[in-house]
Amino acid sequence: MNSATLPAVPWRRDATVIGLVGVAHSISHFSQLLLAPLFPWLKDVFGVSYAELGFLLTVFFVVSCIVQAAAGFWVDKFGPRPVLFIGLALIGTAALGFAASTSYAMLAAFSVLAGIGNGVFHPVDYTLLNKKIAKARLGHAYSVHGISGSLGWALAPAMLVPLTMAYSWRVALVCAAVLAFAVLALLVFKRDQLSIELAAAPAKAAHDATPAEGAFDFLRIPAVWMCFGFFFFYAGALSVVQTFAPEAARQLHGVPTHLAAICLTIYMVCSASGMLVGGFLARDPERCERIVGIAFGVAAGLALIVAYGAVPALAVPVLFGVMGFVSGTAGPSRDLIVKRAAPDNATGRVYGVVYAGLDIGQAVVPLVIGRLMDLGQFSTVWLALALLQAVLIGSALSVGRARRTVAPVLA
Repeated sequence: MNSATLPAVPWRRDATVIGLVGVAHSISHFSQLLLAPLFPWLKDVFGVSYAELGFLLTVFFVVSCIVQAAAGFWVDKFGPRPVLFIGLALIGTAALGFAASTSYAMLAAFSVLAGIGNGVFHPVDYTLLNKKIAKARLGHAYSVHGISGSLGWALAPAMLVPLTMAYSWRVALVCAAVLAFAVLALLVFKRDQLSIELAAAPAKAAHDATPAEGAFDFLRIPAVWMCFGFFFFYAGALSVVQTFAPEAARQLHGVPTHLAAICLTIYMVCSASGMLVGGFLARDPERCERIVGIAFGVAAGLALIVAYGAVPALAVPVLFGVMGFVSGTAGPSRDLIVKRAAPDNATGRVYGVVYAGLDIGQAVVPLVIGRLMDLGQFSTVWLALALLQAVLIGSALSVGRARRTVAPVLA
């Protein structure tokens, strides 16, 4: 049966799956900022330094990285639905654990638990989207997925800080746990929408002398490791923007404190808008590498302007917005690059390994850039951001070349 005779997938069904996956993904990003907005309160309560509090995030992302790589195998073996439910339950439990913590050691222990919960989402999400969403709508599905993550980041400080100021940080974290369990309850209620048929291993004929396919054979695909490298540098660039870029720009261009404080919010909102546009651009898979290259080329140019240009203070938030928008347009194409590099029977494993690069980048790059900030090298911070974005251009194009090179071999 050719594709022309296949029954059309109803838009309503696709929209439901996209929405459910998006809501779950927002909790993943929400969990990454459970503690950071509360650092000023936690520092005083537990008598620790910001460096020690920052180490809790390192623990979170290192654990998430390890789990993310393993979760891909779990998803391919057991299906995405049970793995997703376990991840959400662990995040809710970790939030309750943070709320009940009476020592720094307890915070560290529950950071491990939260990292385990966070680690399952990318293999789960992309397996569900790739298996259940019509190909013509995948670009839009990736767009919503990226936007939901940005909204999760935005929701965490917007929810936790006001609740902490009105009540306490413990109440805020209990409310975070309630949110995670509420999303879990919604997904359990809609569980039929999240089921997929697990692909059976292909039968091997008795006369077939070719070696059986192993669970780790996908690691021999060069494009998989190039995708891993791409996401390492992507996470590095994002961590610079989220953690250091606003303060570095404030120091370079005399940006008022209140304007510097909203630069990241502007970046995230504009990034979400860019993802909407990127969903339409990604409808043609053949141009996804070019879209990523152009987007990050423009972003790198803007970073160099901030680093070395005579930029008026009022223009800095505008540059953050434009950079966020062009980076956002690359999001759906970025995800499509990984899909095209993944064999159909190893989707979860590929996404688990590739997206582990995100956690490693977020754990490693801030250590280097933080040292530049301590030395007052604010222009170099923005130069480093531009270089990371420039590396993304070459990485995306290399993935495309590698995929085309190995395609005949894998066919």
